[in-house]
Amino acid sequence: MSTESGIPDFRSPGGIWSRFDPDDFTLQKFMSSKESRRKQWQLMREGHVTEAKPNAAHLAVAEMHRLGKLDCVITQNIDGLHQKAGVPDEKVFELHGSNKRIKCMSCGERYPYAKIKERLLAGEEIPECNSCSGILKPEIVFFGESLPEEALEQAAQHARRSDLFIVIGSSLVVYPAALMPAYAVESGAKLAIINLAPTPMDNEAAVLINGKAGEVMAEVMTQLKARL
Repeated sequence: MSTESGIPDFRSPGGIWSRFDPDDFTLQKFMSSKESRRKQWQLMREGHVTEAKPNAAHLAVAEMHRLGKLDCVITQNIDGLHQKAGVPDEKVFELHGSNKRIKCMSCGERYPYAKIKERLLAGEEIPECNSCSGILKPEIVFFGESLPEEALEQAAQHARRSDLFIVIGSSLVVYPAALMPAYAVESGAKLAIINLAPTPMDNEAAVLINGKAGEVMAEVMTQLKARL
């Protein structure tokens, strides 16, 4: 969904993994290797994610909230673009964490990303904790790291209570996030999928649209508002 905001995805040609080795983004490698940490902070310094702005799809979802038609957003994205578009933070369940916060792995002190970015732009390659010189890590879920339990549990509960579950721009191949639409369907919800490529749940969808997230969601909102 966020590729239309200029954020490169991971698996496509030209994506993140064509430039960086996924092994450098395991929790074990990050904690044990200064070079791995340098690459992570290089990626953060480039600002693809942190400088991005919401696109038409994010704005459409935020408008659904303003119209009282949105229960919540369940996202694998770490960019905070739903919140930037206007969805309240408490309605966004970030299953893979967020790039907005940085945590010291030794003493637990947290920093807003903006403060760390100042240090990166000043030339610091591997920032450390100001309090204890411990390793700083973005509060995003690395390979080998558990998903945030509370967000995962809340997301599953909302999925099971939904009457309509809309998948926007997800391949539905990364678990356990891909289980959320399955929970919804098992509980009797209608499933709509908006994605350029096929997904494993296409046969379960009541509505299947192969198109760009921004274009499709803008038209969805036009149709929705005409019916209110």
